[in-house]
Amino acid sequence: MSTLRFYAIKETLNRKPIKIEENERRSAIFGLNVFNEDTMRQYLTKEAFVSVMDATKNGSKIDRHVADHISTGMKEWAISKGATHYTHWFQPLTGTTAEKHDAFFEPIGNGRAIEKFGGGQLVQQEPDASSFPNGGIRNTFEARGYTAWDPTSPAFIYGTTLCIPTVFVSYTGEALDYKTPLLRALQAVDTAAVDVCKYFDKNIKKVNASLGWEQEYFLIDSALAASRPDIVLTGRTMLGHAPAKGQQLDDHYFGTIPSRAMQFMRDLETECMLLGIPVKTRHNEVAPNQFELAPVFDEANLAVDHNSLLMDLMHKVGERHHLKVLFHEKPFKGVNGSGKHNNWSLSTDTGVNLFSPGKTPMSNLQFLTFFINAIKAVNDHEEIVRAAIASASNDHRLGANEAPPAIVSVFIGEQLTNVLNELQNVTNGKLSPEEKTDLKLNVVGKIPEILLDNTDRNRTSSFAFTGNKFEFRAVGSKANCANPMTVLNTIMARQLIDFKIEVDALIKDKNLKKDEAIFNVLREYIKLSQNVLFEGNGYGEEWEIEAEKRGLSNHKTTPEALKAKISDKAIKLFDDLGVMNRVESEARYEIEMEDYIMRIQIESRVLGDIARNHIVPVAVRYQNILIKNVKGLKDIYGDDFKKFGQEQLNLIEEISEHIASINSNVTLMIDERRTANKIEEIDKKAEAYCFRVKPFFDDIRYHCDKLELLVDDEIWPLTKYRELLFTK
Repeated sequence: MSTLRFYAIKETLNRKPIKIEENERRSAIFGLNVFNEDTMRQYLTKEAFVSVMDATKNGSKIDRHVADHISTGMKEWAISKGATHYTHWFQPLTGTTAEKHDAFFEPIGNGRAIEKFGGGQLVQQEPDASSFPNGGIRNTFEARGYTAWDPTSPAFIYGTTLCIPTVFVSYTGEALDYKTPLLRALQAVDTAAVDVCKYFDKNIKKVNASLGWEQEYFLIDSALAASRPDIVLTGRTMLGHAPAKGQQLDDHYFGTIPSRAMQFMRDLETECMLLGIPVKTRHNEVAPNQFELAPVFDEANLAVDHNSLLMDLMHKVGERHHLKVLFHEKPFKGVNGSGKHNNWSLSTDTGVNLFSPGKTPMSNLQFLTFFINAIKAVNDHEEIVRAAIASASNDHRLGANEAPPAIVSVFIGEQLTNVLNELQNVTNGKLSPEEKTDLKLNVVGKIPEILLDNTDRNRTSSFAFTGNKFEFRAVGSKANCANPMTVLNTIMARQLIDFKIEVDALIKDKNLKKDEAIFNVLREYIKLSQNVLFEGNGYGEEWEIEAEKRGLSNHKTTPEALKAKISDKAIKLFDDLGVMNRVESEARYEIEMEDYIMRIQIESRVLGDIARNHIVPVAVRYQNILIKNVKGLKDIYGDDFKKFGQEQLNLIEEISEHIASINSNVTLMIDERRTANKIEEIDKKAEAYCFRVKPFFDDIRYHCDKLELLVDDEIWPLTKYRELLFTK
């Protein structure tokens, strides 16, 4: 029998140590800190359990008296796990999670107290709405907002706190979070997809959107990170010369994971197992100190919650390993940035992945229906898709043509392209028996064998089909997945609704058979979606020229991209499907533009401070050392000192030129910032920061980085890239 080893989960996260046998499987601890189905069976009454499961699967409402039973069981379970507090855990539009902890403890008089947690406390709380971004929905003096329990995402214990996933809405009912629109979008795509699925299988009653995210991140020593004001305040390095060795040897990608990083990963994975986050993959990424982890696919709402929880968890686990986790999309210049690929698919309650071909022509026709509709949806709404991943930090990747570019395109591979080309040649109208047989057997029937050897993935495509899912590669590493998932599921719902209307019209008005009507509509969709399909190099200038000819947008900056969110087309799209009304859409635009302005403003202030208060004084100090050296040479050699001190004189002059450029550019940047701050219109203010303030960043950095190569390493004030990027 194997000896027992004890894995002690640190006090900061879990009160009770978990005993794990040396050879015990991780599945044994999976979900131990989650109020999941198995746990509910133990702690809830039958009525309460059935009610929660019905709410989870069918969206039914939970009665208040049943909520009291649920809260009692949840409290008893949480206390048995060492929890002392509870919180409504939500995702406001700050980009992080939020929580307000309340103790179970409640005095009952005469020096006595009890642990109390009722149905009302489970279902609803009232955090201060005015202190969160609201885009003008709420005035500062109108503080009331509500969090409401989302039973589709199970409660969990984090440290000593019972966390209850919730939505967050204003007193007047508008969504103030990421989760609420996502839930609405998931409901919309469920309804629309089920209606289309009825063409193929009458037994389908529900369609779930699934998400598998791939989280990229950097790990650096926390002490080194703390020595860099830019990392502390902006999450990235504003300055720093590239090291002699970066990623040019390709030796880090999929290489042996460094021991310190491995210890962090193992600790993190154990915590993830306890919280029911099904992490599966870990590996080195391309850049030094860059890594990736990915879970098993999950239902989209739960996957979004898991990713938000994971990012917070990574920071806490990093602290105990004295490591700083960087989620910024471009924390280091000269090496790859980080993304968060969102792998998206739709599946039925009968176990069918709608983006995966089947074994029969009919199942493949179903696959083609959803596959082509997804392409059409992206083609028709590519600007809205681009806006979904716009941010100041992600601009460093998208605008700079780094995996992938700012142009939204769909990659499907050469062989599937050929299939679509064949479908385009389908006779318009009724099919003869021979045509129908030929189409189903020779085109639709051969899809499975085609996908067995599909064309290689195109890493430069923002939206690529990868066999049984679409991979939205343009999502930034620090983004909340709810934003792109809300958009993808909304545009897909809209497209499927339109598709069904067109098919039904052909069946009714043209007296076509169902298959014939479907083929005819799909044929037209293929023709109408040609603009967004692209198989080539998305980094090339030729693609930018070609994309412009096709009428595709190329918004390289956030202020340009976000305007699509308040277009009449976008507002109508979200409003018609009940995902967001006009007020909510306009509020999100205001919030995201304001976030962009604030981040560029902060970066500008940090850069100016470091350049003037750190770099320039050290450069002057080193210059004084050189001047003293030159004076000494002159004392020794007299008029011949230039023979021995010319290089020092040249260095003094070069340093002076860089100092002068830094000071003048910082002054000009500050002047532009002051001018921008006086602008009232949010869009014009954002554009001023983007096109008038931000351009100074590169100029200031250039001269500071040049000084890094000139000034004595012993007195240089900032930790260098060669130290940050090669933490062991």
